[in-house]
Amino acid sequence: MVKEGYYFGLPPLVLSGVAFLTHWIVAAILLLCLAAFVFYFFRDPERVISNDPGAVVSPADGRVVVVTDEENAGAAGRRISIFLAIWNVHVNRSPATGTIRKMDYRPGKFLAAMMARASTENEQNVISLSTASGEMVFKQIAGLIARRVVCWKKAGDIVQRGERIGLVRFGSRVDLWVPREAEILVALGDNVKGGSSVLARWPIPAGSNVARKADASAPIENLTTAGKRT
Repeated sequence: MVKEGYYFGLPPLVLSGVAFLTHWIVAAILLLCLAAFVFYFFRDPERVISNDPGAVVSPADGRVVVVTDEENAGAAGRRISIFLAIWNVHVNRSPATGTIRKMDYRPGKFLAAMMARASTENEQNVISLSTASGEMVFKQIAGLIARRVVCWKKAGDIVQRGERIGLVRFGSRVDLWVPREAEILVALGDNVKGGSSVLARWPIPAGSNVARKADASAPIENLTTAGKRT
């Protein structure tokens, strides 16, 4: 569980104990259920991360609600939008290994995250990631209930594929943009898991140092704890 879970979960747990001691049984049960939900919401399970250099993994748990053609800064590409229901794991992960070139926080509305307008109008944190294949962009987007975007990284940080980078509290949306040459591997309605589900494959250009290293050893799957938050 991420440490934010203790900040939100311990107060209702303590109040529940006080309510039991003062024989406010109904209030105690309600507070105990609230504490249990909060601890469940902030869970942070380990995930199996692909070592395939061309793999672009899901930045979040949830359901794919959009797969569409979209330009970014004049470049042709595709956008994948993932809706996080309140029961999903809300820890966000880096879709690929690279350097965070830019991080742009944009204040905005708090429309329901399922709405198409949420991608452009809601409060969001836009992260531009420079990778060995090129640049991709992903967004942490607040929703109707989620009104707090949290990112543990900053511009200039180097992140690994599947590394934990932040979370959005209590239901949200995450968008991922990749250029046209990336092969999309998911479809509308698919359920995905952050870090372990491969959304796209974007091969590293032949001849690059990273490509030569990849050719030297076949891709394997491993369990990573990169970016573990306690």
